[in-house]
Amino acid sequence: MKILSTLILAIAAIVSASLIADGLTGLRTGDRFVTVKGVAEREVQADLALWPLRFVATGNSLDEAREKARSSREAIMAFLKLQAIDTDAVELQRLDVTDTRANPYQESNGQKFIINQTLMVRSDNIDRIRQAAQSVSELVDSGVILSSDYGPGGPTYLFNRLNDIKPEMIAEATAAAREAAAQFARDAKTELGNLRRANQGVFQILARDQAPGVSEGQQPIKTVRVVTTVEYYLK
Repeated sequence: MKILSTLILAIAAIVSASLIADGLTGLRTGDRFVTVKGVAEREVQADLALWPLRFVATGNSLDEAREKARSSREAIMAFLKLQAIDTDAVELQRLDVTDTRANPYQESNGQKFIINQTLMVRSDNIDRIRQAAQSVSELVDSGVILSSDYGPGGPTYLFNRLNDIKPEMIAEATAAAREAAAQFARDAKTELGNLRRANQGVFQILARDQAPGVSEGQQPIKTVRVVTTVEYYLK
């Protein structure tokens, strides 16, 4: 019986030692992983242009200021038609009428009434908007007083089809990350294991030509970028 008990204890000790060794091995290999990043970029063109045309009209009387405002609106609409821009895409927006006599601290340059109005052009024809924006000086030549006191003075170009390109770009970024991890494993004389963790990253819409003072909204051609962070186990 003593021999049998001793034999059982010995077998149990061997099995326990083996399990402990396996556990420690798993602990060590579980900490062996590599973190890599994959980048995907794509050049896209804006699909929507928003162009606020804000003008100012002044007069010694309200009727005189209104007449000048009407003339400016008609000149702007005629200009847009000449540029082959659908005038149905033009909305009359903000309208401000100021009686300078009610504010003695406001400079009026001798004019008693000031009318500010914005015509918002919304179009998916990016090329026509770009061409028209380059010819906007024709409006000034015709007597329209344009103002850029509120918001940008030119068109803002937007890209709204991000969801259409997201799946392909995520696949590209993930593939680039895996290739980087595989290269690391080869350099480290080991093998790449299973996926440990992944972070898709945030999609960014950037100006194609990045320079000081140039915003993304001013450029119709943009760069879409996503950076994916992935962790792989190493065998």
